[in-house]
Amino acid sequence: MAQRVAVSDGAGSSKSSSRVRVAVRLRPYMVKQDEKNEGPCVRGTGPQSLEITNWRNATETLQYQFDVFHGEDSTQQEVFLSSVKPILPHVLNGQNASVFAYGPTGAGKTHTMLGSPAQPGVIPRAVREVFQLVRGRERGGDGWDYGVGMSYLEIYNEKVLDLLSPSTQDLPIREDKDRNILIPGLTHTTLHSFSEFDSHFIPASLNRTTASTKLNQRSSRSHAVLLIKVVRTQRCPPGRQQTGKLYLVDLAGSEDNRRTGNQGLRLKESGAINLSLFTLSKVVDSLNAGGSCRVPYRDSKLTRLLQDSLGGSAHAVMVTNIAPEYTFYFDTFTALNFAAKSKQVVNKPFVRETVAVPTRQGAAVLCSAVKRSRDEQEAPEPQKKKLKEGKKKKNQEVPSPSTQTHSPSDQQSVLDRLIALEKMMMGSPERERLNLLQTMAQSRKEIQELKKKQQQFESRARELGQPDDTEPLFRSMLPPLHRKQSTAARPSKQQAVVSPLQVNQLQSLQPCALVHKTSVCLKRSEGKKLLEQAEPLEGKENSGLGGWESHLDSSVLERSCQNILQVLNSGSLKELKSLQQIGDKKAKLILGWREVNGSFTQVEDLTKIEGITAKRFSSFMKANILSVMGK
Repeated sequence: MAQRVAVSDGAGSSKSSSRVRVAVRLRPYMVKQDEKNEGPCVRGTGPQSLEITNWRNATETLQYQFDVFHGEDSTQQEVFLSSVKPILPHVLNGQNASVFAYGPTGAGKTHTMLGSPAQPGVIPRAVREVFQLVRGRERGGDGWDYGVGMSYLEIYNEKVLDLLSPSTQDLPIREDKDRNILIPGLTHTTLHSFSEFDSHFIPASLNRTTASTKLNQRSSRSHAVLLIKVVRTQRCPPGRQQTGKLYLVDLAGSEDNRRTGNQGLRLKESGAINLSLFTLSKVVDSLNAGGSCRVPYRDSKLTRLLQDSLGGSAHAVMVTNIAPEYTFYFDTFTALNFAAKSKQVVNKPFVRETVAVPTRQGAAVLCSAVKRSRDEQEAPEPQKKKLKEGKKKKNQEVPSPSTQTHSPSDQQSVLDRLIALEKMMMGSPERERLNLLQTMAQSRKEIQELKKKQQQFESRARELGQPDDTEPLFRSMLPPLHRKQSTAARPSKQQAVVSPLQVNQLQSLQPCALVHKTSVCLKRSEGKKLLEQAEPLEGKENSGLGGWESHLDSSVLERSCQNILQVLNSGSLKELKSLQQIGDKKAKLILGWREVNGSFTQVEDLTKIEGITAKRFSSFMKANILSVMGK
C-alpha cells in the first residue's frame, strides 16, 4: 500500500513546500559577418542579478533577481555544481526532482543539458553523480538495496515517442490512483553503471528529431525528457520501498518564423512547439493566481508530463538560457519574464513509500496470530485462561515458526501493523465504492420497472380510445420542469394545466386547447433586419467593412469604429474579452501586439493579429456594431 511521508530535514522539522529554483545562463556574444556589432543588450550585475536594456527607453535598464546567474564565462561544471547537484540526494530518499532548460532557439539549451565529450552537460554529470551517491550509501551500509533505471522520450508535434524503441507509435499519458504520471508502453532499462547508461543514451539521442533553420544549424524540433528512476528497498522487515524519479528535460526553443524562415513541415513543428510553451506559461500563471484558478495541465502533452515538476511533488530547477544579441532581444525579454514568474511557483515534495507484501507462510502465521489475539480479547475470562494454557502447551510441544524468525518485539510490531491495516481496509474507499455500485444497480432496476408500468398504462390508454396524435397522458402526471425562457427570443406557449387523472377517467378526457402568446423585442427585430439586409452583400465583399456598412448611418458607423478602436488601444484584458468574437487567446495576442507595435491607428490593423483574417474581421465588425445598436 502506497503512503505519503512528510519531507523532513536533519533537524527533524518538516518541510511542506519547496520553491522552484531558477538559474539564468548567458550565452557568449556572437556576431555574424552580415550584421553590425551593436553590443550586448544583457549584462550581469552580480552573482544573482542581471539587467537588460528597456526597449521603450534605451537610456534605462530593467533589473532581474534570480537564484543564480551564470555569465558568458561560466563553465558546465559551475552550472552543475551550483544549480543541479544540491537536489540529487532527494531522489535517493524517495522524492522526485526535475531539471529543465528553457529559452529561445539558438540560446544554448541543448549545450547546457547534453554538452560535448570534452565539456559534458547537466545530463551526463547528473547521472554520474546518482551512481556515485548510490555506491557511497551501499559502502556505508545504510540497510537499503538500490536499483537504477532509465527511460527516454520526446514530444514531437504533440506525440509522445519512445527514443529507446523508435518503432513505437504515439504513447498515451495516464495517471494512476495515487496521482502518479505514467506512460504505458514506455521502455524502462535497468542500469548498473554509468558506462551502461552511456551505451543506451548516445544511440537514443541520435533518434531525436532535429533540423536546420536560419538561426541554428541543429535545431531541436521536439522536447526531450530523460527519466532516471531510483528504487530503494529496506533489507530488514517490514521491507519498506521508496521510489524517486529524476526528470531531465531539454525543451525546444520558442521560434519567430519570420527570422527562422520556417516553411512547410518546419512551420508545423514550430507551431506545435510555440503552442506547448504557451500552455506552459498559462500553467505558471494559473499556479501563481492561487487555488481558485484551474491549472490547464491537460491542454498540452508537455505540461501533462511536467505536472509533478510545476506545482507538484518535485524539487524543480529551471535553467533559463538567453542570448545577448539585439536580434534576440524580445525572445530574451520574454524568457526573463517567464523565469521571474516561474520563481514564484511552490511545489510540495513528499516521500512515496510502499510496504513489501510478506511471504505466504509468514502471512498465514501472522493472520493466525491476529485471530488468536482477537479471540482472547473477545472471550470471557474463564475461556481466556483456557486459551492461554492451551497456547503455552502448544508452544512447549512445537516451537512456532514466527518465534524462530522474529523476536517478540518484532512480532508485536508486525502484529500491530496488520491489525491497523485490517481496520483501514474495513473502511476503505473500495468498500464505499461497492456500496455505491449496489445502490446504483438497485436504482436502475427500479427505473426499468417504472418504465414497464408506464408502457402498460400507455397501451391500455390506446385500447380505451385515446387519439394517436396526442401526447401520452401519464407524462402530465410528472411534475413540470420550471425552465427560464426568454420571451424576446421566440413566442412562448401557455398550456392549460391538467390535473392527474385515474385510468377510469380516460374516456372523458378532451384535448387541451393551446393559447399562443407572442411578444416582439423591437431592438432585436431591428438588428435582425439589418443583418438580413447585409447578408446578400456578403458574397460580394467579404473583406474589411465593404458592402453592408452602406446601409448604416455614417455617423453611427464612425462612432462605433471609434469606440472599438478606443477599447483596442486602452482596454484591459477583461475589456478586450467583452468585445464580440474576442476570446482569451485573441485578447492576449492583441495586448502583445499593442505592447510591441504601439497603438492601433485604425480598426483595420486588427487583421495584422495572428489568426484574424479579413473574413473574421468583417464578422467581428458586424457583431460589435450591431450589438452596440441593439443596446
